[in-house]
Amino acid sequence: QVQLVESGGDLVQPGGSLRLSCAASGSISRFNYMGWYRQVPGKQRELVAVILSGGGTLESDSTKGRFTVSRDNAKDTVYLQMNSLIPEDTAVYYCRVVLTAREDFWGQGTQVTVSS
Repeated sequence: QVQLVESGGDLVQPGGSLRLSCAASGSISRFNYMGWYRQVPGKQRELVAVILSGGGTLESDSTKGRFTVSRDNAKDTVYLQMNSLIPEDTAVYYCRVVLTAREDFWGQGTQVTVSS
């Protein structure tokens, strides 16, 4: 069992930056894919950016070029660097780690609010 704890969510002005962190309680080195999703009230949870086991990334069109997903193997931690934030980025951001089809873990979410 892997537990994920996100941190770094905050209130930030448009144009600002934030870095989200997701710390795993166990080793996630054998991951299939891991990364970040977000959800706003009344809408489905959507992919933001994930790292694939082969080393590539998958990113949403709305955040490509502004957000970067990365990982620290030694710390079993996944990051999301968010730059040039806009109000439409306001959401609860969730970390997800998929090891296998039956080992699919989510964090509790962290709120990001972009507002002046």
